[in-house]
Amino acid sequence: MRIRFFVLLLLLVSLVPTAPSLAAGDRFALVIGNAKYPDADAPLKEPINDARDVADELKRDGFSVEIGENLTGDAMRRAFDKLYGKIKPGSVALVFFSGFGVQSARQSYLLPVDAQIWTESDVRRDGFSLETVLGELNSRGAGVKIALIDASRRNPFERRFRSFSAGLTPVIAPNGTLVMYSAALASVVSDAGGDHSLFVQELLKEIRVPDLMAEETLNRTKMGVTRASRGEQVPWISSSLAEDFSFIPGAGGSRPATTPPPAPPAAPAVVANNPAPAPPAPPTPPPPPKPADTAAAPAPPAPPAPAPKPQIEAALPPPPPPVKPIDPGPAPSTESGPSAAVLADDPTIKGLTAKIAANPDDVNALYRRGQVYASKGAYNLAIKDFDDTLRINSKDVEALNNRCWTRTVVGDLQGALKDCNEALRLRPNFVDALDSRGLVNLKSGAVKNAIADFDAALKINPRLTSSLYGRGLAKQRNGSAQEGALDIANAKAMDPNIVQEFASYGVR
Repeated sequence: MRIRFFVLLLLLVSLVPTAPSLAAGDRFALVIGNAKYPDADAPLKEPINDARDVADELKRDGFSVEIGENLTGDAMRRAFDKLYGKIKPGSVALVFFSGFGVQSARQSYLLPVDAQIWTESDVRRDGFSLETVLGELNSRGAGVKIALIDASRRNPFERRFRSFSAGLTPVIAPNGTLVMYSAALASVVSDAGGDHSLFVQELLKEIRVPDLMAEETLNRTKMGVTRASRGEQVPWISSSLAEDFSFIPGAGGSRPATTPPPAPPAAPAVVANNPAPAPPAPPTPPPPPKPADTAAAPAPPAPPAPAPKPQIEAALPPPPPPVKPIDPGPAPSTESGPSAAVLADDPTIKGLTAKIAANPDDVNALYRRGQVYASKGAYNLAIKDFDDTLRINSKDVEALNNRCWTRTVVGDLQGALKDCNEALRLRPNFVDALDSRGLVNLKSGAVKNAIADFDAALKINPRLTSSLYGRGLAKQRNGSAQEGALDIANAKAMDPNIVQEFASYGVR
């Protein structure tokens, strides 16, 4: 526990001209709220209001703040460059980001609103690596580096490359860094649909408490979010701070003495939207965690241990089990979802269609348009584009996997199985195709084969939520109710939307 007199001594020393300064003038912040992603079904409701409120609070705390809303890739690059240019030795540098994030190659990437992401290389091209940002701030001399990232959302890009886990991944940051994610590693949360996120409400509440060091502020934020969400959302914190730092300059001496009185206890799962400074968290104890929700169980005040990194096995997965003649299931659906005319004005589809019109054999444009059609539920249109892609290149394993998955959704299980088998023949350890074939077998009732496919996928990527949930369903149907329930609970903790996703595939 830190001693108040020691903090006061540090503050007095900081007034000496020859000492490194962490005064208010050396505090710089970049606050970004990205809400309008064209590939999403609708704009996010929370990031803009959250960014504005965080920016206002940081200004009161003595930060020089730059705020950006709905930034493109070029605009985000300029914003980061401007922040880098302000840093002086010993400065405090803070980055707040609310929007969509994606993990790739064990790094977390912040996405601009115009990101065009279809493959892993696209993530590195269009996204901004959090590790790279923190490394650049460190190389410029920042003494304290803080990243507050509210990007653990299920995003429209994941379904395009099924090897991606949901959520964010641990960050390898330089010394003197404090990082907080709004949810646990490899987990996602759904926007509540209100004007502010639960994470930011609790963060602003704790920042306003005087005499708190930054680490304690974030730990209290984590406890507040965990309590208010009943353990469904548990933020992740990583700290390597080598010196004391408080959001409030002077540890309470320089802020107006207008601390609001404590509020009465609120309903545990609801936090009221209130534009005024929020009161300290009520002293109600947190409710007990859900018995099976081991991935998200709260354990305040210590931050949750980082999840183990996926271990990519060098050996090929076991050969696929013998496939018995499967029940083809219901006849393939004739429902095509939205028509081509309805989707013609979609900006992404419009651009890809123009490329195809100029060159009908543009295999990249055909494949990408198929993915967009599939993401919007126009499955028959997607299948047609994948057909054309494979007509040009019959060994395109990505197109085979996507057509397998799309055929599965519409009920063409025999065609889907043929596609997945061919993809795995061409690339035996292709985790996406293992996951897709597991879905084929699950829908067809070949539950033992489904379990084998999902097991093989999870050996390659232990946090592949769709395989974890699918395996849980398959185990339950195979008579292992308790084991299946555990897989399902863990998958739901990692991705609260996974049940709805499988329901959209016709699997319940």
